[in-house]
Amino acid sequence: MSGEPLAAALRCARRGWPVLPLAPGRKTPARNCPACRTGAHSPAQCPCQDHGRWCHGFHAATLDQDRLRRWWAARPDFGIGVSCGPAGLVVIDIDAHAAEPPARDRVLPGIPIGAGVDLTGLANGYHTLAVLAALRGVTSPDRDTSTLRVRTPSGGMHVWYRSDLRWQSSVGSGTGRSLAWQVDVRAHGSYIVAPGTRLPNGSYTPLGPVREPAPLAPWLARELERTGHLPPDVPAPRRIPPRARQAVAAADAGSGSGLLATILAPVRACGRSAEGAGFSATLNRAAYTLGGLQAAGRLPRQDAEQLLRDTAHQVRPGQEQRINAIIRSGLAAGTERPLHDRGRRT
Repeated sequence: MSGEPLAAALRCARRGWPVLPLAPGRKTPARNCPACRTGAHSPAQCPCQDHGRWCHGFHAATLDQDRLRRWWAARPDFGIGVSCGPAGLVVIDIDAHAAEPPARDRVLPGIPIGAGVDLTGLANGYHTLAVLAALRGVTSPDRDTSTLRVRTPSGGMHVWYRSDLRWQSSVGSGTGRSLAWQVDVRAHGSYIVAPGTRLPNGSYTPLGPVREPAPLAPWLARELERTGHLPPDVPAPRRIPPRARQAVAAADAGSGSGLLATILAPVRACGRSAEGAGFSATLNRAAYTLGGLQAAGRLPRQDAEQLLRDTAHQVRPGQEQRINAIIRSGLAAGTERPLHDRGRRT
């Protein structure tokens, strides 16, 4: 991901990673406009995004390439951030700060380390993550050559993975979630600095030849679940009565375009294939398209979403949490790109 900042930002957007600008020479988001710095409103209430401004950090992240061009035309020295949640990313953020090790119960939260275990030399996140990996009999993420790894200017490392689940972030110990000492998790509700971004003390540099995030390793998913990074409980959606479903389908058919049927068809087709068979990607595309059509006022909102959920649950029964997470993510991304043009494809 080398190249000028704008080119790198556009590459991220083309990969489906929503982009936000970072303050020049820093790893923090570009500042809000003066009206937003008082904190008088929430990001959802902010008028700036409707006008194409970048207020409120990762909440302003976008896939809109025209908007990105305008932002970087205004400030060519912006750095590049990626909003992890909508991008389906889980990034293991390994720090290498010089600091005294914490108490034994904080080295690996939830895993007792007896007094007889020699912790001499334990100095940073590389070490604590290596201890965790050794306990599980697996390769430590910083040595995982199957996925995108990025060296940070401070000597740490970002290990990028992708996941359909809406894993929660942890930054330090303030959230009550921690994988290991000096190891943070960047996921939903946070952002990550993109490879190629430059700071005064160096660049975020990819390691090795791999440039794509690999699927989140099962053992890491189990550790994230154990340490409280699971998505929050989501109330069961209201079931739509059969008569209402029929009304939605009839309205769609009557439009002459069969939009909803077209969206649901590839998801249904996954039911005729083996487990996997691109189901996650297919469902994500369907939710993205549905979000774009809803944002343009071309499909009813709640009923159409429920039909998509019901179809996905029929295709992959027993995977409600995974399915709901994929649909939420796809809808959120699609809502940013209203599909007004009937001939447009996603």
